[in-house]
Amino acid sequence: MASPAADDYLKTVYAHTEWQDAPITPSVLAGKLGIAPSSVTEMVKKLAAAGLVSHVPYGAVRLTDAGTQRALAMVRRHRLIETWLVREFDYGWDEVHDEAEVLEHTISDRLLEGIDERLGRPRFDPHGDAIPDASGVVEREPFVLLADAPAGHVGHVLRVDDRDPDLLRALEGAGVEIGTTLAVTADGVRLGETDTVLPDGSDDVVWLSA
Repeated sequence: MASPAADDYLKTVYAHTEWQDAPITPSVLAGKLGIAPSSVTEMVKKLAAAGLVSHVPYGAVRLTDAGTQRALAMVRRHRLIETWLVREFDYGWDEVHDEAEVLEHTISDRLLEGIDERLGRPRFDPHGDAIPDASGVVEREPFVLLADAPAGHVGHVLRVDDRDPDLLRALEGAGVEIGTTLAVTADGVRLGETDTVLPDGSDDVVWLSA
């Protein structure tokens, strides 16, 4: 079943469990996609019939091996395009998600390979998400969500969720970017020698090295 909508579903299911372990439910999937639950139910049935997901009524939606491979291919497209837009066209990291959502369905495999080669085969996109290679292999180091990091933990920023452009801009303004070293304190974080309180919501969108 070849369709942009199916690819978006598979990509969303994959991304949901990429940085945490809880499986995605149809209601959560509907919220992430901004689609009515009834429409999600119908599409999940179609994906299951095509062998791309496994699902029981009211239960979690999980990718099959075939679904995972297809999701990884779409994730690779999306993240390479984001990286391309930042490096080649001076987009900000808060500007690329929606643009990549459109372009990922339109560019050819040949152009995607050319982008990957031109960029030097990058392993991570501007938000720190791993870019699968052409065979679907993903490299990622151990991580911890900032909200779960205890006081005294020191790590560098591995990933920042890209769903909220305003929060991305606020974090950038606070000096947080991929690779920034943060020390978790009882009252916030320390960047270098400076104690800092990050913008509201940061604890749930920033991942540090474990």
